[in-house]
Amino acid sequence: MATGLRYLHVTTNPVELWASPHSPARVERKFFDSHFGPFYRIEQIIIHAQDLPNVLHNTSNGVIEFGPVFNREFLMEVFHLQNMIKEINDGALKDICFAPLSTEYRGPTELEDCAVQSVWGYFQDSEETFNDTDEDPNGFETNYLDRFLKCFNNPYDLDCLASYGGPIDPAVAFGGFLNHGDNLAKNPLYQNATSVIVTFLVNNKDNSSLLGPALEWEQAYVELMLNYTASNRSRHLDIAFTSERSIEDELNRESKSDISTILVSYLLMFAYIAVSLGHVDDCNRAMIDSKITLGVGGVIIVLASVVASGGLFGFVGVPATLIIFEVIPFLVLAVGVDNIFILVQTHQRDVKKPNETHAEHIGRILGKVGPSILLTSISESTCFFLGGLSDMPAVKAFALYAGMALFIDFLLQITCFVSLLALDTARQAENRWDVLCFLRGSKKDSVSQTIKEGVLYKFFKVIYVPFLMKKLVRTVVMIVFFGWLCSSIAVAPHIEIGLDQELSMPEDSFVLKYFRYLNSFLSIGPPTYFVLKGGLNFSNTSDQNLVCGGLYCNSDSLSTQLYISSKLPETTYIARPASSWIDDFFDWSMIEACCKKGEKF
Repeated sequence: MATGLRYLHVTTNPVELWASPHSPARVERKFFDSHFGPFYRIEQIIIHAQDLPNVLHNTSNGVIEFGPVFNREFLMEVFHLQNMIKEINDGALKDICFAPLSTEYRGPTELEDCAVQSVWGYFQDSEETFNDTDEDPNGFETNYLDRFLKCFNNPYDLDCLASYGGPIDPAVAFGGFLNHGDNLAKNPLYQNATSVIVTFLVNNKDNSSLLGPALEWEQAYVELMLNYTASNRSRHLDIAFTSERSIEDELNRESKSDISTILVSYLLMFAYIAVSLGHVDDCNRAMIDSKITLGVGGVIIVLASVVASGGLFGFVGVPATLIIFEVIPFLVLAVGVDNIFILVQTHQRDVKKPNETHAEHIGRILGKVGPSILLTSISESTCFFLGGLSDMPAVKAFALYAGMALFIDFLLQITCFVSLLALDTARQAENRWDVLCFLRGSKKDSVSQTIKEGVLYKFFKVIYVPFLMKKLVRTVVMIVFFGWLCSSIAVAPHIEIGLDQELSMPEDSFVLKYFRYLNSFLSIGPPTYFVLKGGLNFSNTSDQNLVCGGLYCNSDSLSTQLYISSKLPETTYIARPASSWIDDFFDWSMIEACCKKGEKF
C-alpha cells in the first residue's frame, strides 16, 4: 500500500482546503474566474508609524493635525522601500503586474504603468513633486500636506492620479483612521491615519503552470522584506507584509518543521512503552525482562498504518492535506498504544496454565480482550468515516485518512503485534536477551510465575477506587458533572462559528503578524462583484435600465439598489457604491474627442 504515496496529491490552497466544491461561494467564484479571469495576486505591506508625534500644519483655515504617518521622513522611508521592491530582479515587476492602461499601441509595459496603490501615487512617485512648496493668498505655505487634503476630497483629480493613470483610494492606501464603530460612509478623516498600506497588483492565471514568473518574483519580494524587517533599518517603521503565495509557503514550512516533533514524540513513546511494559525487578534479568522489541514493533505498526492509509487513498485519488501528516500520526499513536498496553499487561497479569503452550495462552488472552479492542476500534473508525460525509475538503480528507489508519492499525495489532508478542514470550521463557536474542541468561535466572502488581495498579486498586465508591464522593461527582454539563450547554450558543485565519499560521510566521495588522489597521474589506449570468439584451433600452444607475434608469435597477445598500453599511457591509460598467460605457461613449480608435466609433 505504501507505494500509493507516489500518487498522493497534497492540497495547500486555502480555498481548496476549506471551501466545499459545491458551496455557493466556490461555484460563484469558479463562474467569475472562467468568464473574467481570476482576481489579481495581492502583494501588500502595512507600515505602522511608531514613536512619531502627530504633524501640525498651519493653514488659512487654522491648524490641521495630521497623524504620525504624514511625517516627512517617514514618508521618504516608505518611498525608498517602495522603489526597492520595484527594482526586484531588475524590475521584473513590469512583466507580471496589472497595468490597466498599458496597451500594444503604447509599447512595452514599464514600471510606472503598474497599478500600485500607495500614498506616493498622489505625487506620481516623484520626490520632486513631493517636495514642491507654494504660498496661498493668505501667506501660508502649501506643501505635500495640502496635496493630501486635496486628494482625499477628490482622488480622481488630475493632479492626484497615480503614474499608472488611475486613482489612489485613500481607504486602501491609509489605515487606522477610523474610530471604533465608525465606517467609511461617515466622511472619515484620512488625515488621522496611523499606518500606510502599499499594495502591488500582479496578474493572475487560471493555469497555474503559467505563474512561474509571478511566483519567482514573489519569492524574491518575500526574501527582501524578511531581510529588511530583520535589519531594523528604521525604528519608526513597524512593518507587516504578505504575498499571494505566502499562506501556502508558511503551511508547507510548518509541516516540514513538525517532522522533527513527530519523530521525537515517537521516540519518547517507544521509550515509554519499553520501560512501562518491562517488569524488571532483578538487574541480572534486565535484558531478559525488558520489552524493547515490543516497543519498537508497536511504534512501527502505528507508523505502518499511517503510511498504508496514505498509500491507499493515494491509489484512490483522494487529495491529502498537511493536517493529515501533522495530526494523524499522534492520533493513531495514542489509540495504538492503548491497545498495546491492554494486550501486553493483560498477558503479564494472567498466569499461564499448566500444560498450556504459549500460543494457547496468548490465544486465551486475545479471546478475553480482543472483543473490546474490536468494538472500540470499529467505533472509532466509524466515527471518522462518518466525518467523511462533510463537504469541507480538509475535514473530509482528515476523517477518511484517520478512519482508515485506525482500522489498519487494529488489523496489524491483532495479527503482527500478537505474533510479535508470542515470539517475545517464548524468548523470555527461554531466558534469551531482548534484541540480542542469540544470547542467553543463566539458568538460575529463570522466569518467575508470580504476578507482581505495579505502582499504578496498586494505586487504583487500594486508594482511588475505594475513595470513589464512597457515597458522599459519588454524590459530589454527579453534582459537579451535571453542573458542568448545564454550564456547557448554556454557553454553547455563544461559540463563534468560522475559521480564524490567524489560527492556521505558526507563531513565528510573518503572515500571522500581517493578519493581526490587517484586522487592526485596514479600514476597508475585500471587493465584492455582482455578476449577471445572462438573460439580458444590453442593446435593448429596457434591459439597460434594469442595470444602470444614471438618468432615466429604473428606480429599482441593480445599480440603484446597490447604491442604497452602500448607505447602510452596518447592515449590508457594503462600504462604497458599486461601479457599473454600463454607466461607465455610457459616459465614455458620449465623449466625442477622446479614447476611441477605429472608424466604427
